Amino acid sequence: MLRFITIILLGWLPLQALAQDGTAILEQMMNKWNLVKDYSVQVNIKSEIPLIKSFPVKATIYFKQKDQFRMVSKGIAILPKQNFNELPKFLQNKGSYTALITGNESIQSQNTTVITVLPSDDSGDLVLLKLWIDPKTDLLYKSQTTTRSNGTISALYEYGSQRTFGLPDKMIFTVEVKKFKIPKGLATDINRTSTNNQPTPKNGKITILFSDYSINKGIKDEVFKK
Repeated sequence: MLRFITIILLGWLPLQALAQDGTAILEQMMNKWNLVKDYSVQVNIKSEIPLIKSFPVKATIYFKQKDQFRMVSKGIAILPKQNFNELPKFLQNKGSYTALITGNESIQSQNTTVITVLPSDDSGDLVLLKLWIDPKTDLLYKSQTTTRSNGTISALYEYGSQRTFGLPDKMIFTVEVKKFKIPKGLATDINRTSTNNQPTPKNGKITILFSDYSINKGIKDEVFKK
């Protein structure tokens, strides 16, 4: 019996260490994010979703701690919400998940640590979250979010002018066409085949370019109420 308990403890201790290390890497990344009290940024959104006719959309995004977020655009923008305001908001609540180190991988020539995030609430919309983080720079280079409402959404992050704050210059999303929620104004039948009688591709792509960041200059709360 004692031997059995010892084996269980030996198996539990490495898992506990992985959780502590995973949480520490997440905290360092979020410390970088928390340097940003507010920002506004111009974005250009290009959607390549099969059977959806959409043009590039220019918009302005506003963010303010802790979780105020608004996008203003003249056209209909397809934007995965989870990877903007929902992801940071979820990660700030440390009691809502367990973070484990589950590997290492090179992303964009950067050595990243793979963090698998398991939500505590197994009945919520979020099923699984994986993050590829460079522990030397505390930058997120890839994320993969699996939800009940939108399927699996992957994102690649590219950095330039605002890497100090962990804010990207470019993001490329890959979405599951049949599960991803399309804005009502762009709704179409994603179950039919394409015009050349070829099967509809399973995945679509959304590319977002960021420019003209204004960081920590102060944004009034009224901006988010309009």
